[in-house]
Amino acid sequence: MTTSRDTAQRELAAALRALHTSSDGRALVLPNAWDAASAALIAQAGARAIATTSGGVAWSAGRSDGHGLTRDQMAAAVRRIAEVVDVPVSADIEGGYGPGAEDVAATVRAVVEAGAVGVNLEDSLAPGGPLHDVPAQAARLRAARTAAEEAGLPGLWLNARTDVFLFGIGDPEGRVEHVLSRAKAYAEAGADSLFVPGLVDLDTVAELVRRAPLPVNLMAGPGAPAVTALEAVGVRRVSVGTALAQTAYGAMRRAAAELLDSGTYAAMEGAVDFGTVNSAVTAARARH
Repeated sequence: MTTSRDTAQRELAAALRALHTSSDGRALVLPNAWDAASAALIAQAGARAIATTSGGVAWSAGRSDGHGLTRDQMAAAVRRIAEVVDVPVSADIEGGYGPGAEDVAATVRAVVEAGAVGVNLEDSLAPGGPLHDVPAQAARLRAARTAAEEAGLPGLWLNARTDVFLFGIGDPEGRVEHVLSRAKAYAEAGADSLFVPGLVDLDTVAELVRRAPLPVNLMAGPGAPAVTALEAVGVRRVSVGTALAQTAYGAMRRAAAELLDSGTYAAMEGAVDFGTVNSAVTAARARH
């Protein structure tokens, strides 16, 4: 039996798919949220969709990034985020919270039930590598696609992350070809887009976009080309990983240091006012 919640979730999945495949040349820019309040404020700032950051979510729970969270903890965080925004939510599920295809399937089912309409699945076994071999990662991606279909969300957007550039896997001159070989297998396994964190050289980005069988997602931030430059070479999705969480924590630490050192409050000026934050986290929940 299809419920109104199921229908709404499928509509959000269709909206997320349209944002990746529109013909206007615009990249989908995804500021990454780490809790309900950050997600609500990102949506209020005009984001067309929300992506989570595993690092930020883990830190907010007192855990380290890189599978420091359990599957249930991560899914609970995704649920809290999905409940306070009206835009599509894509969940960073790290490596799927287990090495096997069955682990990935369980995680996809959990985040779909929590309200996500997209997932980001990486191919590294641990921070710094090594990577799953290509057949194993393809099997994990197929399991993610099948799990989404069985959960009633065949339109789930599956963003396949490869950490070849992020962790400097292999000879530098061979990394583009390495990524492209993985991209081909990942596309055949049901991935919708290719996420290549650690790559910011614009010429290399342009080559990858031109040759990849999937739309390309890059991780940007200070030192990376501007979104407009990435759009100009065909990048379709731009996210920022933990950068917004780090920015927020940096502002908090500066304000705390000033308060403790001098007893003054200058670093707190310009903060989002209480009413804005309070209403941001309650408005969408009331509509739901």
